[in-house]
Amino acid sequence: MDSRNDIREFLATRRARITPQQAGLATYGRRRVPGLRREEVAVLAGVSTDYYAQLERGNLTGVSDSVLDAIARALQLDEAEHAHLHDLARAANTTPHSRRRPAPKQQIRPVVQRILDGLTALPAIVLNGRLDLLAANRLGVALYSPVYADPSRPVNLARFAFLNPHAPALYPNWDDAANTTVAMLHRSRPQPLRPRPVRPHR
Repeated sequence: MDSRNDIREFLATRRARITPQQAGLATYGRRRVPGLRREEVAVLAGVSTDYYAQLERGNLTGVSDSVLDAIARALQLDEAEHAHLHDLARAANTTPHSRRRPAPKQQIRPVVQRILDGLTALPAIVLNGRLDLLAANRLGVALYSPVYADPSRPVNLARFAFLNPHAPALYPNWDDAANTTVAMLHRSRPQPLRPRPVRPHR
């Protein structure tokens, strides 16, 4: 995924859905947009307008957890969206070396596709840890056709759930789907190795 584009779209769409009245702000005169202005989000989050504008342009490099939490409160993000914002920041803070050398495109073995194609009575898909949709049988493609219709590549369930306006049509209970998506992303992260306790020699 292009993290800068994802950050821009995520923050801009969340800002657009919050009215000044919902944020407790007084309004004067005609407004060109129904949502909050960037400077209003900055005031609510306690950061400068220039700094927030930099974040919304897709640059979350070096941003602290406290600033992310303040922005989440200003934009009235729910728990799943709050976690997704932190995930975007972690992705943006990977090393420059890793950003210059993206991971090779994952492919499944032909035998896996044959197994999927053999499942004709139910939809079946294969995902990786980032929730890229790597393969599907015919019913799986039909079920997730709105996800495949998204022009962004690779086809990704997390991006679709949080950024595509058609997500609620695919997930009638969007809150549960968002929480499940975040949980799946967290489970896919490698866990740190814990050292074994050293037993003293007797």
